[in-house]
Amino acid sequence: MFNVRDRTEHTRKRKIISHAFSPRSVAEFEPFMAENLQRWITQLDRIAASQPSHKGKAFARYNAMPWFSYIAFDIIGDLAFGSPFGMVDKGKDETETQLVTGGPITYTPAVDVLNRRGEVSSTLGLLPALRPWARYLPDPFFTKGVAAVENLTGIAVAAVASRLDAAEKGMVDSRNDILAHLLQAKDANGRPMERDELIAEALTQLIAGSDTISNTACGIFYWILHGDRSAPGTIVSRLQEELDHAIDPKAKIASYSEVKDLPFLRRCIDEAMRLHSTSAIGLPRLVADHSLGVDFDGFHFPPGTVLSVPSYTIHHMKDIWGDDVEEFKPDRWLNLTARQKTAFNPFSHGPRACVGQNVAIMELQLIIGTLFHRYEFALYQPIIESHEGFSKKPKECQAGLRLRESESEIPKFEIDTTN
Repeated sequence: MFNVRDRTEHTRKRKIISHAFSPRSVAEFEPFMAENLQRWITQLDRIAASQPSHKGKAFARYNAMPWFSYIAFDIIGDLAFGSPFGMVDKGKDETETQLVTGGPITYTPAVDVLNRRGEVSSTLGLLPALRPWARYLPDPFFTKGVAAVENLTGIAVAAVASRLDAAEKGMVDSRNDILAHLLQAKDANGRPMERDELIAEALTQLIAGSDTISNTACGIFYWILHGDRSAPGTIVSRLQEELDHAIDPKAKIASYSEVKDLPFLRRCIDEAMRLHSTSAIGLPRLVADHSLGVDFDGFHFPPGTVLSVPSYTIHHMKDIWGDDVEEFKPDRWLNLTARQKTAFNPFSHGPRACVGQNVAIMELQLIIGTLFHRYEFALYQPIIESHEGFSKKPKECQAGLRLRESESEIPKFEIDTTN
């Protein structure tokens, strides 16, 4: 659906796929997220315990970014393909791939593959004339990028083959996940998706629901910690107090019913998505040939002109957000102007907006809510640097981790500024 340019065909696909992301369907995804979050917390507890502590005061140092990737990939693997990729349990970037149906199974670093795919796809999308020749160009950026696209398709083929084979044999599947909804979906004429179309849509869900979630979750994590470092006591203690009042103190992870309506948590998420726009490039849009063109700010753009406006640019404009545009201030969301509401577009707007944004927000609320309810953190880097392809991917996020001493007390937040 993502790369369909024909409006009629895009509308057909969106109607089919949108049923998988209705509020009722999204509610059915929580058990799959919860199972993966439980495994993730087990690993984070292990990391926290790896640091010898004195009266529980020491932090275990770790790079948070890969762990956001592992949980995001495992959750979308569970939802889109029927089982997690196993990255959380392995603690590394590795998953099965199959370049052709029935072919040999190999192992691929999916996070790395997705990064390369995003870089080369963005470049070829802006320079489409190079696409037929990309695999033959001597620059490894293109040859490895094209190979990454093929490997990514292989991941989808391997992941959905057994599920589709079982469905075609009439075997009953009780899972209510994204792939189940796609298997059951029919267009206006009662036609289901073809096998190749199902693989393509499952692959789209992998691309849309893995790197974007991990990058965004890491960005939110960083900005919450950085915001509290800039104004001690104004962010983390408020967030943990809100979480402590909402989440069962005996629970290791948050439930969606506990966090979905928490106002300060949502403001932290929105403010971090403003500062860290996960889509790094502007999505190109063509001025329609049948139009008279577009006039904006004294400029005329004739039919056939390709235009784009990066979310990052809009989200960092002082004349929209004010002189404190670069500061993390969740409370700015208490009094948004109409212009600010329109300008905030982490999921884009209109018929091309992200169809899975409700799932994304749910996942982010569960991840961030669980983290700050269960742990204390220290931040070990002054700024967050990103690698930009299609997505804005943090290079790393060095942090300190430890279990909170008491579920009933709000601990003093600590930031290590010596490293």
